Amino acid sequence: MTEDKTQPEQTPQDQAVAEELKGVPEELLEKNADSADELSRLREELAAAKQEVLYARAETQNVRRRLEKDIADTRAYAATGFARDILSVSDNLARALSAVPAELREDDKVKNLVAGIEATAREIDKVFASHGISRIAAMGLPLDPNQHQAMIEIPSADAEPGTVVQELQAGYMIKDRLLRPAMVAVAKKPD
Repeated sequence: MTEDKTQPEQTPQDQAVAEELKGVPEELLEKNADSADELSRLREELAAAKQEVLYARAETQNVRRRLEKDIADTRAYAATGFARDILSVSDNLARALSAVPAELREDDKVKNLVAGIEATAREIDKVFASHGISRIAAMGLPLDPNQHQAMIEIPSADAEPGTVVQELQAGYMIKDRLLRPAMVAVAKKPD
């Protein structure tokens, strides 16, 4: 069997290059081929380095965005712990006001005390509002497990089952986050 050693057909450009290379020593041709391989390898490395730079830039941009978001969240919700502590003060003021009977509210001896407690409660509400702290609506609404915490069920013929019929403790939001859930009593079907 004879091996077919046909060469692929040369284009006029290939022929022109071959003519130019006639007479060039073989070691120069090999050196040129090595240079071409080296150039090809360097181009591949350059492309890989460019890709790594693009990935590094994207990662840097993502880190910067995350840090900006974290800083914004920290600023927006910095008062969360303090606000939770002040909620108990607000609750105690509300309890103090509700503990004063209506007939004592008109007594001159107690009237100024009640007015002072009411003014303090209004001031706390004003400070809450200025910091994005708002009371959660509960009464008469369907139970929302994201904002309400059901403490007891009360049989009721007047309200739909699952409706909040009593607020045991007010709930609050700070901007769009839950600060404290409203503790509520929920209606259920009477037995």
